[in-house]
Amino acid sequence: MKINSAEFKASATELRACPAWPWPEFALIGRSNVGKSSLINVIAGRRDLARVSATPGKTRLMNFYLINGRWSLVDLPGYGYAKVGQQQRVDFNEAVADYLANRPNLRRAFVLIDSRLEPQAIDLDFLRWLEGTDVDYAIVFTKADKQSVSQTRERIAGFRRAMNAWRAELPPMITTSAKTGIGRGEVFAEIGAALDE
Repeated sequence: MKINSAEFKASATELRACPAWPWPEFALIGRSNVGKSSLINVIAGRRDLARVSATPGKTRLMNFYLINGRWSLVDLPGYGYAKVGQQQRVDFNEAVADYLANRPNLRRAFVLIDSRLEPQAIDLDFLRWLEGTDVDYAIVFTKADKQSVSQTRERIAGFRRAMNAWRAELPPMITTSAKTGIGRGEVFAEIGAALDE
């Protein structure tokens, strides 16, 4: 898939404020600081399309990017982040839940997981919630360049085992790196398949 144009179009705080347009949407969601903005930049082939921050929880709005004038990437606020030391704030935005459950434009969600971590309860809880919607989704493991290939495989295998406890047929799983660009083609394949449906 060739990206000819990519531009920021709108931000929204709630479902009714989302753009009134016909374009199919592909949403990215995950824990804060998992690399959503970086992945958007990789997909779009632009370094500065989505603002990347080192501060967890920086994205507060649902941000819409129009790609090739015919489909959109949606950067959703992250859920959960470390506020003070080891204390975690579990924060699943109600507006985001409303968007995921009720936005007719949404074709697929990409749930981003940090490939360096053991399965996290907050990620698994979110995926269980997502199962209760009609949203098709794929899991995207990020930051694969920050460890060895074998370590990434081991973490993904652990995540598969955790999901197998409550889901027999697993969703597509893609390994990515914003630094090396691996996985970009697989994400495009998911988007292309959804656009053809």
